[in-house]
Amino acid sequence: MRRADRLFQIIQILRRARGPITADAIAEELETSKRTVYRDIATLMGQRVPIRGEAGMGYVLDQGFDLPPLMLTPDEIEAAVLGAQWVASRGDPSLARAAQDLIAKIGASVPERLRPYVLEPAGRAVPAWRAGAPDQLDMAQVRAAIHGGRKLSLRYRDEQERQTERVIWPVTVGYHETVRILVGWCELRAAFRNFRTDRVVACDFLDERYPERPALLRARWRVEREAEGRRHLEKMRPDASV
Repeated sequence: MRRADRLFQIIQILRRARGPITADAIAEELETSKRTVYRDIATLMGQRVPIRGEAGMGYVLDQGFDLPPLMLTPDEIEAAVLGAQWVASRGDPSLARAAQDLIAKIGASVPERLRPYVLEPAGRAVPAWRAGAPDQLDMAQVRAAIHGGRKLSLRYRDEQERQTERVIWPVTVGYHETVRILVGWCELRAAFRNFRTDRVVACDFLDERYPERPALLRARWRVEREAEGRRHLEKMRPDASV
């Protein structure tokens, strides 16, 4: 790897890290020596890249630092195009249009030598095997409610055709092959619940905000989901019933 590419990649590693990352971890990912990483970090600091930390403690990149837009590697371009193809095939109409626009923008913005990675990628997302069930609510508004921390009032029909009224605190939307799942804290059940968007009969987008910050609600949901996953794995162990 050229030194310029390695310096760029170190910045990328620090950008995606959620906490301090050690020189050992950086060296392992870049398949180079720890001493080389120390020299490269010193070079970046000398170029006024806002890296904080020290040897043995780990390094972090200050928030707000960014590189010029669309300085993408061929692998990053193929990853973005592949992901956008998947969304264009399986996302709701608003996201599908955005994914198609994204591919066009990447193709128009990257240097000519990289354009084949957009127009003729080595990988391709397999088209959805059948059209997904239509959503019964505006998914763009749902995403806005998730970002804004606002409640939704749903009339929901379960698989036995029973209807209930629910007020939920929306957390995230899961995009599966043929259906979409809205995850939220259900006030009726006092627990996180999953709702298939094609079974939502009606939805009112409320101005009322729920009492938690959206980031904290998502963190609580992730903790519960991980705990449920561990319980499921525990049940599947051969000696679980002993």
